[in-house]
Amino acid sequence: MTDQASYKRVWFITGASRGIGAEIAAAALANGDAVVATARKSKAISETLGEQAALLPVDLDVTNEAAAHEAVKLATERFGRIDVLVNNAGYGLAGAVEEASAAEVRSIYETNVMGLLNVTRAVLPIMRGQRNGHVINISSLGGYQVGAGFGVYGSTKFAVEGLSESLHAELMPLGIHVTVVEPGYFRTEFLDSSSAVESKNVIDDYADTAGKVRATAKAYNGKQPGDPKRLALAMLTLVQAQTPPLRLQMGTDALARIREKNAFVERELQAWESLARSTDFPA
Repeated sequence: MTDQASYKRVWFITGASRGIGAEIAAAALANGDAVVATARKSKAISETLGEQAALLPVDLDVTNEAAAHEAVKLATERFGRIDVLVNNAGYGLAGAVEEASAAEVRSIYETNVMGLLNVTRAVLPIMRGQRNGHVINISSLGGYQVGAGFGVYGSTKFAVEGLSESLHAELMPLGIHVTVVEPGYFRTEFLDSSSAVESKNVIDDYADTAGKVRATAKAYNGKQPGDPKRLALAMLTLVQAQTPPLRLQMGTDALARIREKNAFVERELQAWESLARSTDFPA
């Protein structure tokens, strides 16, 4: 085991070989923290971040629950504790809801939802023993407001939002913070074919909805407004907060879309309030 006291925090980050996960890992290391960086093939992490005492690259397929427990064991053997868990591993699925096959739906849920649960359940006994820690679940703007073309992907992130709300209530009395981060569009590989899979089935009736979204996403790749390095620095600020938020939006596009949805929900609530009230037993 290395000297625990020599590091301000120990991070455990999934999906850390590229994109947002790699940027968070780099920022944490530059901040003097230790990082357990996981990916299906951790060799890519070493190639990106180099060999250093504060970095432990670990092979981890988050869909394998036993592997998650083994990764956490390696982390505590090396650094003695885990202060911050960043559940970042995941991928997108572009296509109309009807276009998505059962196999495609099961696969994305296995990674985006079950994978997050596997890792969280493996880490929480450590944090409960410490009576401190911070669980950060990377959701998406699509976890709060989703439209045509990303319904199945968005539904996995809606699940992450719900799990995060419950975890927040369950873990707060134990001194453990939970934050669900909702990034807008950031200039990463997320819109590449390596991170966003397209449904194999294409239905012509959805050409003007989900079909247009697929085409727009491809054209938007490389033009996203969000800077991943700035997001990573914002994460450092987040973990230093005494009272971190349950939800944290990242990017001006996320802020605008979420405010738009909140206004829509309020308008609809008011329009149908009388019918909603009519369903109670008479006073």
